[in-house]
Amino acid sequence: MNWIQAIEIFALVTGIAYVVLEILQKNAMWVLGILTGAACAFSFGVQHVWASMGLNLYYVAMSVVGLVQWRKASAQVAEGEIHLQALPKKVGVWSVLVFFVGSLVVIQLLRAAGDAQPFLDGTAAVLSVIGTWWLAQSYLQQWMLWILANILTTTLCICTGQYWMALLYTAYIASAVYGYYHWKKYGVYIP
Repeated sequence: MNWIQAIEIFALVTGIAYVVLEILQKNAMWVLGILTGAACAFSFGVQHVWASMGLNLYYVAMSVVGLVQWRKASAQVAEGEIHLQALPKKVGVWSVLVFFVGSLVVIQLLRAAGDAQPFLDGTAAVLSVIGTWWLAQSYLQQWMLWILANILTTTLCICTGQYWMALLYTAYIASAVYGYYHWKKYGVYIP
């Protein structure tokens, strides 16, 4: 095993712990988000998968935002309950627009930069940016975005030979399915 594979395994371990804490909606997940995001950014950068590298740097920054948001929201629900916000129609419309326009722009930029898989990398990255924003806002529907984004990213990892990362994103798919039902069952909408 080389040091790049060791970093991928580190990302796998911290990433699985992260998603377990995400499902349980524990604020500690955001700290693991910083570690996992940094490790994944490095791994994708080594493979010249630029959007996924940048996306993971975005995850590091959003981990700080998410921690602040969730600390405020968790004070409004009882222990064991999941704090949710209703997804405003306006946010949904803007998100669809950002996805289509953002994907077109990012795919073209990635092609110009010599990205190994510009379509998979670009669409998964844009979906993940939106999903992370929705996660920080505690929208239940964020899980649906993660299912699709993680399927795309698993495929991307297989195509680029990152098999440990593919295993991580496969675990993320299963976790997103479970997370949706868990949040739906224990979720309490807050104003």
